[in-house]
Amino acid sequence: MNRIDGRTVLVTGATAGIGEACARRFASEGARLVLLGRRVERLEALAAELRDQYGSDTRVAALDVRDRAGVESLRDDLASEGFTPDVIVNNAGKARGLDRVHEGDPDDWDEMIDTNLKGLLWVTRAFLPAMVEADRGHVVNIGSSAGRWTYPKGNVYAATKFGVKALTEGINIDLLGTRVRVSSVDPGLVETEFSEVRFHGDTDRAKTVYEGYEPLRAEDVADAVAYVVNAPEHVDVFNLVLLPTDQRHSMLVHRDDA
Repeated sequence: MNRIDGRTVLVTGATAGIGEACARRFASEGARLVLLGRRVERLEALAAELRDQYGSDTRVAALDVRDRAGVESLRDDLASEGFTPDVIVNNAGKARGLDRVHEGDPDDWDEMIDTNLKGLLWVTRAFLPAMVEADRGHVVNIGSSAGRWTYPKGNVYAATKFGVKALTEGINIDLLGTRVRVSSVDPGLVETEFSEVRFHGDTDRAKTVYEGYEPLRAEDVADAVAYVVNAPEHVDVFNLVLLPTDQRHSMLVHRDDA
């Protein structure tokens, strides 16, 4: 049964990777879309493609989720145009650097904390009250297996994803007695722009992260998000972890040496 058709879905970080894949999957299910990201040209191209392919009713906006005032202004603009989300996919996030704490770059830490934690909070705080008032809605946070098992030099990134896990639990508790659901989808190794961003554009180094095994694809994560959102309204899939078959833990990845 398709329970997504006709619902308004807001996706942050929709310019590439998991966010873009979620946009495509929800458009194919008949959702009305609000796509947010910093690279508006990419968003506009994606929206045009989704309109042509699926007839999708899609609105895009340039937004950095770290900008709290910008998030609040967008909420007001969307409300005035009748775009009140039924579903929020808090996808915007990033890793920066791979260093031991005593060698890490505090600017990288600020960027990860401000995006992965504060950005998620700003978006959720802006749009969740309308869901509570309507007594329906769904918040899906894109976490990470790093929010369950940290790994060498992944310290601050893992801390932010442990924070996403804690926020998902805390928001769920706060919403007890409402019909608003909160879920997290926590992928392991996914081949996207993630590692290129982590290594500040070093594509050669980024490629080594995914060599010798088959990682998840962004579409695999989008499938999981759609499954969670499509569950009956009396079912709250609180946490869904997905790993590539060649990965069984943050530190356990089978690579083909050949």
